[in-house]
Amino acid sequence: MSLLDKLKTEVLVGDGAMGTLLYEQGIDQCFEEVNLTDPERILEAHRAYVEAGANVIQTNTYAANRLKMEKYGLETKIGELNRVAVSLARQAANGQAYVVGTIGGVRRFQLEEESLREVEIAFSEQMNVLLEEGVDGLLLETFYDLDEAKMAVGLARKLTNLPIIVNVSLGEVGVLNGGIPVADALNQLMTVGANVVGLNCRMGPFHMLRSLESVPLLKDAYLSVYPNASLPDYRDGRFFYQSNPDYFADMGEKFINQGVRLLGGCCGTTPEHIKAFAEVAKRMKPVTDKTVRPIPVQGRQMVQVQRKLKPLPEIVNERKSVIVELDPPKKLNTHKFMLGAKALKDVGVDAVTMADNSLASPRVDNLALGAMVKEQIGARPLLHVTCRDRNLIGLQSHLMGLHALGIDDVLAITGDPTKVGDFPGAASVYDVSSFQLISMIKQLNEGISFSGKELGQKANFSVAAAFNPNVRHLEKAVKRMEKKIESGADYFMTQPIYSEKQIEALYNETKHIDKPIYIGIMPLVSSRNAEFLHNEVPGIKLTDEIRQAMAACGDNQETAMKEGIQIAKSLIDTTLQYFNGIYLITPFLRYEMTVELAQYIEAQTLLQQ
Repeated sequence: MSLLDKLKTEVLVGDGAMGTLLYEQGIDQCFEEVNLTDPERILEAHRAYVEAGANVIQTNTYAANRLKMEKYGLETKIGELNRVAVSLARQAANGQAYVVGTIGGVRRFQLEEESLREVEIAFSEQMNVLLEEGVDGLLLETFYDLDEAKMAVGLARKLTNLPIIVNVSLGEVGVLNGGIPVADALNQLMTVGANVVGLNCRMGPFHMLRSLESVPLLKDAYLSVYPNASLPDYRDGRFFYQSNPDYFADMGEKFINQGVRLLGGCCGTTPEHIKAFAEVAKRMKPVTDKTVRPIPVQGRQMVQVQRKLKPLPEIVNERKSVIVELDPPKKLNTHKFMLGAKALKDVGVDAVTMADNSLASPRVDNLALGAMVKEQIGARPLLHVTCRDRNLIGLQSHLMGLHALGIDDVLAITGDPTKVGDFPGAASVYDVSSFQLISMIKQLNEGISFSGKELGQKANFSVAAAFNPNVRHLEKAVKRMEKKIESGADYFMTQPIYSEKQIEALYNETKHIDKPIYIGIMPLVSSRNAEFLHNEVPGIKLTDEIRQAMAACGDNQETAMKEGIQIAKSLIDTTLQYFNGIYLITPFLRYEMTVELAQYIEAQTLLQQ
C-alpha cells in the first residue's frame, strides 16, 4: 500500500531528529558525511526509530546538496552521500517503514532571484539521486522562505509522481517569515503539488499546536507536524533539549485532534519521543472535521515618526554637500573625538560619519558616539553598519536602537574580515550581505522586522551604500552599484580616490545613475601612510605621481601634511566640477586637516556661484 493510501485511514508516525541525536553522541562533523565514515551509527539511529514505532523514516540527507556541502569540501560527493543514505534507511526499515528522501531548506530569509536559481540547481541534483535510488517519497523540510519551499515542491512535482511532504518553519505563532499566515502558506504549497503539508523545527509542540488550530482541514492534502523537543538550552558550549516523552504523548493526541496525519519530531527529539507519539497514534483515528480557532490579528498601527532633518540624498541633490568621517577612538578617552566632531559641526559639514570597527579592530561603539554627537554637539551622525560583527538578531536590535535615538542616517557595508584586525581568531558573522542588509533596513522603513513581524512604527532610515571605484573594470563596479540601488540604496559613498582622471571617468560611467554619489577624499599624512594605503588596504590605490610627491617630503611631518592637503585640494577641485557630494575621511583623528578642507570646499563653492 502506498504512503498516501495509508494516510487516508491512519495517522502515521515519522522519525525524530538525526542531527541532534548524533550531536548528543559526540559527533562533531558534517552529519551527512557520517553516512560514509560511520554507516553503522546511522543504521543504529534509523533502527532505533523503527523500533520505537516510526513507520515513515527519513534519509540522512538534510543538507546533502551542493550548496551546503561546499563548506565541508564534499560538493563532489553529492551522489555518493545520497545513494548511501537511501541504502542505509532501506536496510533499517526492513519493509516495516516507508523511506522518504529528505531535502532541507537552504535560506532563512527572502531569496534573490539569482540565488534562488542556484538553490534550484542544487535541489534538482539531489532530488534526482534520491529518486533514482527508489525512495517512497520526498520530504522537504525546514523552509523559512515560502518562495523557496514552493520552488522546491514545484521542482519535485516535475520530477516525480511520488508523494511530496513539505514542512515549513514558523516566524512566530500562526505566521511564517514575512507575516504569511500558516493556513495561506500551506494552501499555496498544496496548490503547487504537495500531498502532505505542515510545520517543523524552530518551535516546540506548544506553539505549533496553536498555529495548527488556525488551519482548516485541507481538501487535497494531509497535515503534518514535526516539532522540536523544546526550546534549546546552551550550557558549557553545547545545546541541550529537554527529555519530555510524557508531554509529547499528551501533545500528540492534541495534534491528531487538529487533523494531523503525519506526526514526527525535529531537533532534540529521540526514539523515546517517537515512541510516545506512536502509542497515541495506535489508539486514535484520523479526524475528518475540526473547529478552526483563528489567531487574532492585530490591526496595523504603522505610525510614521517624522524626521527632524532633511535626508542627505535630498540635500546633496540640491547643493554641494560635505560629510566627514571621524573614526571612533580605539581607547576609552573620547575627548579628542568630541573636539573634532564639534569643530566639524562649527564649519558646517552636513554629517559626521563614524565607522563600525574599521579594519576589524575594536573601537568605542559608534552608536554611543553617535548619540553623544547628536545630543551634546547637535551634529548629524551618519553611522556605518557592518554585516561582520552582528547576526540578524544583533543587526535588527542595533538598528531599532538607532531609530529610538532618532539617528536615521546609515551606511550599510559588508565589513573587513576579522583576520585583518586585532582579533584574527574572532568569528566573522556575515549572516547577510550588504545587499541584503540594505533591503532589510528599507523593510524596517515599512514597519516590518527582518522576520516579517510588525513593529508598530515605520523607521526613517536613509541608506547609503559603499562604492569602490578603484578597480580595473569600472563598468563592472557600476553594475554592482545598480544592484545595490535595486536593493534600496538611497545614495553612495566611495572609497578614497587619488586621481583626477579617475573622478572624471567615474562621472562618465555613472551619468545614468539617478542616486547621488559622495566622492571619498582622504588627505595623506606621510609617505609611509601613502605606501600603506596603496599596498595593503583593500579598495585604495594611489597614482605614482602622488606617491612620489609624498616620498619627496622625506621624514618632515609638517611638510608631508601640507603636501597631503594640497593633493586633497586638487582632487576636490576636480570633484566639484562633476559631483555635488564630497566625503572627507579624517586620518588618525587629525580633524584639523578635514576642517581645513571643509572650509576650502565652502570657499570654492562660493566662488563658483
